[in-house]
Amino acid sequence: MSKTSEDEMSLQNQPWQRELRAMALLSSLNYRTGELSSFLHNIACGVSELLKIDWSVVTLCQQGFETVLASSIDIGEGEHIYTLHGSLTGTVIQIGHSLAVEDAKKHPEYGEAPEGYCSYLGIPLRTAQGEVIGTICSFHQQPREFTKEEIQIVELFAERAATALDHYHLYQQQCQFNQVLEAEVKKSTQELRAAQAKLVEQERLAAIGEFAAMIVHEIRNPLTTMIMGLKYFKKTILTEPAQERLSLALGEAHRLENLLSEILLYAKPQVLQLSELDVNKFICELLMSICEMPEALSRQIEFIPASPTVTILGDRDKLKQVFINIVRNACEAVSAGDVIKWEVDSSSQDKVCINVCNGGEPISPEVLSKLTQPFFSTKSGGTGLGLAITKRIVNAHGGELLIQSDTATGTTVSVQLPVVALRSL
Repeated sequence: MSKTSEDEMSLQNQPWQRELRAMALLSSLNYRTGELSSFLHNIACGVSELLKIDWSVVTLCQQGFETVLASSIDIGEGEHIYTLHGSLTGTVIQIGHSLAVEDAKKHPEYGEAPEGYCSYLGIPLRTAQGEVIGTICSFHQQPREFTKEEIQIVELFAERAATALDHYHLYQQQCQFNQVLEAEVKKSTQELRAAQAKLVEQERLAAIGEFAAMIVHEIRNPLTTMIMGLKYFKKTILTEPAQERLSLALGEAHRLENLLSEILLYAKPQVLQLSELDVNKFICELLMSICEMPEALSRQIEFIPASPTVTILGDRDKLKQVFINIVRNACEAVSAGDVIKWEVDSSSQDKVCINVCNGGEPISPEVLSKLTQPFFSTKSGGTGLGLAITKRIVNAHGGELLIQSDTATGTTVSVQLPVVALRSL
């Protein structure tokens, strides 16, 4: 007989040597967070080695199913999940304590063993709170008894495995909590930065408003005097070239006056006189006056109301200014006879989207990004403040102004506003 065989027989015949080996294996187990798989694999292999048994597994048992977390032999890749119903493992989970079966075929009341295996030892994995979360299961192809010492040894390994699983789950929960906390902190930081940026913008606009009001006042007074003088000269008899120059001067003076008014309108704070507005009714009333604008003549404006209709809190006069400006721009972008679509989309529960669409020439991305900037205009005589003022009014309502343009659908200007209520037509 070889020395190795003698050592193995000696180990089997002397329980104290096996206990020493068990202690050595337990001492060598070093669980670190995130290395659960290899740790449990070492436990499964250690149990099979100490008991000289064919196969050992560590399982997690939840909601009537067991998942094999580690195996002492290769069982293939992928998840291995089995039902607990009618199995030996299911019995261990049900009774909540160790189960040793010398021959499962002779004792079918305990459950079925895997095909090709006969004897079974199942040890529950119990957390510090007393919850059974899994098992260490050992199977042997031949009938065999399990001594009290063997069961105690595997119970020591089960205690280590249960502790590792418990810690791992706590670690996972902590990671999830940290992720949620990080997301909340990031969200709060973004909201704080947005609020800070809004406050800075409000302070900047307030300062610009004061300065603009002063400048507009200083320019408007002499400008009014100049306009009055130019109008007086219109009453006199002038040569035709002089009349043309006078008309040109008056036109430029009025354009400057309009520019001053728009600068003042853009710079001053948006103070809203809010009231409940039925969006469909509001647009129908506004549509009558818009259709009479010179820009809208010979254009077709098709209104598609919301169904169900929606109610918003808004400043009637300021929202009129918003949509007059948007529809006027849409009319100017198309030819006579073309259709402007004015649609109210109430599909969202918390906001209404009012879209004005025209099929004119698409706007390039470079221009599109600048359209709402103050003093940027694609029109030869434009002030560049129309859409800037529109955006400020929409933002003051807690809404958003969006502009999209492409060759397929043309240009769509969307005004999104918070909804107060929905009701059927």
